[in-house]
Amino acid sequence: MRYVAAYLLAHLGGIEKPSDKDLQKILSSVGIDVDDTLAKKVVSELQGKNLDELVAEGRKKLASLPTGGPATAAGAPTAAAAGKVEAVKEAPKEAPKEEEEEEEDGDMGFGLFD
Repeated sequence: MRYVAAYLLAHLGGIEKPSDKDLQKILSSVGIDVDDTLAKKVVSELQGKNLDELVAEGRKKLASLPTGGPATAAGAPTAAAAGKVEAVKEAPKEAPKEEEEEEEDGDMGFGLFD
């Protein structure tokens, strides 16, 4: 996915036919190691294709994917839910010290392009 994103960024940046070197330049600028074979594969697969058509085609495919279930209407909570809310409000709120230390790692060990 990172190679496709770099290809699209290069194209949006004005490069009509991005090369694997363009992808390497973009990805290495944000500290990502580049696999030459994957970069070349993305360039060869996208070469000569209209990116606008590919994006439109992809949107159609994404629209057909199920998204999880029926939407629920926003409204007043039911009696059972209201009872649970009261029980949660009454519970003492003690945060263990270990959790505070773990929160320091805000990105949870994941980078933007990992």
